[in-house]
Amino acid sequence: MSMTPEQATWFSDIFGRLVANVDQVLLGKTFVVRLSFTALLSEGHLLLEDFPGTGKTSLARAIAQSVQGTSNRVQFTPDLLPGDITGVSIYDQKAGEFEFHRGPIFSNIVLADEINRASPKTQSALLEVMEESRVTVDGVSHPVGSPFMVIATQNPVEQAGTYRLPEAQLDRFIMKTSIGYPDHAATVRILEGSATRVHEGSLNPIVQAGVITEMARLARTVHVEPTISDYVARLVEGTRTAQEVRLGVSVRGALALVRSAKTYAASLGRHYVIPDDVKSLAEPVLAHRMVLDPEAEFDGVTPSSVVSQLLIETAPPAERVAV
Repeated sequence: MSMTPEQATWFSDIFGRLVANVDQVLLGKTFVVRLSFTALLSEGHLLLEDFPGTGKTSLARAIAQSVQGTSNRVQFTPDLLPGDITGVSIYDQKAGEFEFHRGPIFSNIVLADEINRASPKTQSALLEVMEESRVTVDGVSHPVGSPFMVIATQNPVEQAGTYRLPEAQLDRFIMKTSIGYPDHAATVRILEGSATRVHEGSLNPIVQAGVITEMARLARTVHVEPTISDYVARLVEGTRTAQEVRLGVSVRGALALVRSAKTYAASLGRHYVIPDDVKSLAEPVLAHRMVLDPEAEFDGVTPSSVVSQLLIETAPPAERVAV
């Protein structure tokens, strides 16, 4: 069953209230906040490549508070072990059996800070839970619950002693974006509120976590015309044939773009996807999934510029309102 116009209106209203709530903390970054909630309601994960002090932790905490959920922050370091994230089994002498002690991954919103500083073995501990929302320890699966989103960060400047995320793990993130520094007006407002430390502030919850789960289910029912699917397929195929690209976008990336476009359309009060939804999300969803040719990188080509060029060269379908 497809989403109805009335359901789309309800979805858009709650989505707008969630964004407005987080906007109180992350001033002047409405589009980034919208992307974050789009990732959450698309049942995906978010990668932030940004400088220190731009509000990444505040964003994760504000999202968790808005949906009345739990949040945890894990500082990734070279000596971090997989069990420090997933949890470990400890032998209980009284009971005579092993008892599983949950790690910080068992939260609604998990901030993996500077994820590229941990070893590949530790990074890989996130692969299963990001894809299947469960952790397997000693052959026993433990679901992490719903909603669940990993917000991972990496510093684009300090690369010494870091381990680059492999393509398989980058593909697990539905989107990659950056918060960036606030503009002048937002900076002034932040400085005027300097009497209150960031971690001391709290937001009123807008909805319960169960409502987010229902919204995610509802977003999957947004109507997608065959012409839109064809448009997404042509964009993805374009990444594979572009001269500057050594490795194009996978099928998982194409599915991620459609899922995100469904949520984005619902957030704007529509029960159907239009080409502009795909265009708005193409760069954050597709760019990080491509591997450029070294010569193209040397010439200053970026994945974002490749996506921008593809959007120009790939003709979108004519818009048709779904009934």
